[in-house]
Amino acid sequence: MSTARNREKWTREEHLLAFNLYCKIPFGTIHLRNPRLIELAGLLGRTPSSVSYKLANFARMDPALQARGIAGLTHGAKGEEDVWRAFQADAEAVAFESERLLAQRREKPLEVSADIDDRDLPADGKERESVVRVRVNQSFFRGRILSAYDHRCCVTGLAVPELLVASHIRPWSMDRANRLNPRNGLCLNALHDRAFDRGLMWIADDHTVRFRLTGGKTDELAQGAREWLTRFEGRRLILPKGFSPDPAFLRWHAEHVAC
Repeated sequence: MSTARNREKWTREEHLLAFNLYCKIPFGTIHLRNPRLIELAGLLGRTPSSVSYKLANFARMDPALQARGIAGLTHGAKGEEDVWRAFQADAEAVAFESERLLAQRREKPLEVSADIDDRDLPADGKERESVVRVRVNQSFFRGRILSAYDHRCCVTGLAVPELLVASHIRPWSMDRANRLNPRNGLCLNALHDRAFDRGLMWIADDHTVRFRLTGGKTDELAQGAREWLTRFEGRRLILPKGFSPDPAFLRWHAEHVAC
């Protein structure tokens, strides 16, 4: 690959695309063999080495890495700081813009590039645009959560991406400020996600999994599903290396959803 563009200053658009990828791959996979990093390098016309270095620059501002004593690179560019601050100020706007730019670079429709389900989208118009924006940002959140949990269910350890859900602790519709906050998410398999969402499962203060499978809420559960759920009673969550769930959010869920 040509190295000509490596000498050029990174644009805001390129910083947004690099930030998008940084949010979706574990820190330990920022290396020259990562196929997603190689793809972005090709889209930008830069080398994988250049992109890898840029992602490592973002790491110096990451509180999850700082909590683990990982400082990242000590020097970086103002463009990285600008994008990071913009994301803190309006995560949804920055996430959507980065996904839109990525779709343009890939020369694919936004719905395809962001891998969202478009089968029930409204017809063209403002309603469709609004729904697409929400689903694109939800897809961004999913990528961020699955990356944080190394693509494994934090209850069962299941590592089949097609069966995993990025579950919000405080619902998307209720807490706009934390919609894309990775500490407001859990990586769960589809069944435990459903149980968590309906209040049949909650997480105790010591990060152990608890269930309440009595009463009307569980009448529709088949015996097999009930047995699969409850076999994990009392187990501790498989916590991610970064972005562990916020204890305040977990307590809120236990008190307001699983009550």
